[in-house]
Formats: sequence, C-alpha cells, structure tokens
Amino acid sequence: MPHTLRFAPFIDFAGPLPPGEPYRPQTDRILAGDPVQTAHNFYSSADGRFQSGVWTCQPGKWRVVFTEHEFCQLLEGVLVVTGDDGMERTFRAGDAFVSPSGFTGIWEVIEPAKKVYAIYE
Repeated sequence: MPHTLRFAPFIDFAGPLPPGEPYRPQTDRILAGDPVQTAHNFYSSADGRFQSGVWTCQPGKWRVVFTEHEFCQLLEGVLVVTGDDGMERTFRAGDAFVSPSGFTGIWEVIEPAKKVYAIYE
C-alpha cells in the first residue's frame, strides 16, 4: 500500500485580509509623518518563531532595529531603507528584499505601502 503524506491546509493570501490592529513605531523612533501600520497575519507557526502576512503603512519615517529576519515583497507604494552604514535603497511595487536580523537604520514610506512579509525570529 503506498504511503500517503498529509499536509496542513495551504494558506491562501488571495482571500480577504485577516483582522489587524493599527499600530505605530515607538514614539521616540518616529522621525517624520505618522507611519500608522497594520499587520494582517495570515500564518504563525506553533512555536511563534515564523509568521507571514500582509502589512500596510501610511507615509512616515522611523528608526528600525531588526531582531528578526524578514523577507518582503512590496505590492504597492514606495519606501526608502537607509542602513546606519549609509547604504540607501529605494523599493517600489514588485521589488523583493530581505532585512536580516541585526539590521539598524531608517525606513521611510514615501507613498502608502503594502507588502507581503515572512518573518523568522
């Protein structure tokens, strides 16, 4: 008798966004604007170390300190990421990148942004 593998159901991002609570970066990290953000988490692993979903953000600029590894694919908007080392990158809809754990710098959302994220802590 052949062995049949069973998989958990796939998580389909094409459906409606799950509920999300708007939040802002810590007040002392905001440098400009009002970067209201919402994370719509589609999936979290049982141990809580991996999660994936859709994030939205209004224009603003703030300091970041990444303790996690994050893959992003920008679906809408424009953002500029500047590392503390001075390296600056502009990302637009369709671009994908990874922010590694330990990254410090500034995120600036120029136009309202929407991205798919996958985070590993």
